[in-house]
Amino acid sequence: MITRVPVGLYAITDSQLTPAASLIAAVEAAIRGGTVMVQYREKLAPMAERLAQARNLQSVCAGANVPLLINDDIGLAKRVGAAGVHLGQTDGSVAQARHLLGDNAIIGITCHADLALAEAATTAGADYLAFGRFFHSSTKPNAPPAKTDILAQAKCFGKPITAIGGITSQNGEQLIRAGADLLAVVGGLFKSSLEATEQNAKTFQRLFASHHPLYSHSK
Repeated sequence: MITRVPVGLYAITDSQLTPAASLIAAVEAAIRGGTVMVQYREKLAPMAERLAQARNLQSVCAGANVPLLINDDIGLAKRVGAAGVHLGQTDGSVAQARHLLGDNAIIGITCHADLALAEAATTAGADYLAFGRFFHSSTKPNAPPAKTDILAQAKCFGKPITAIGGITSQNGEQLIRAGADLLAVVGGLFKSSLEATEQNAKTFQRLFASHHPLYSHSK
């Protein structure tokens, strides 16, 4: 396993749940609660706004020693000095990201529920493999469903495994037990109050502490 990819809660921002006015405070609350990695996901805002938000997030995450990844945009990740990038199947290649971001960048790849995609991502040099959706997701309602057994099957690739899609503190335990090293969470983490967001993160942290054998070594 690549040790620079942490084990634990992976917070993903959302323009509805973490709008510009509360984005930084929401991420800070998630980090206080135990988030180990953050992904900035914003597809609709103008580039100037995305650049400003990503820079502010990078400052917060770097200060907390928490990696910030940028969703889909390799160039933006480079401009703000982010720790890496998360790429979908049509968002550029691992080779492109590695060339621009360097050998130490964290590059994650969406694999849906397809082990062939995971094998290709591993061969290309991805640092973690993301599978899902595992439950109904309001963020990605049309994403293809995945079964939990794919998490264990994907261990053969020797990469950290991320689970995504409708994950909450109530259903997260089964994914960790099935083999997830990271739980990528949006709606199940960010709530209307910062206190609730922080408490949700702490709940996820306790799930990893109780059910993932490597969690204590990742902090």
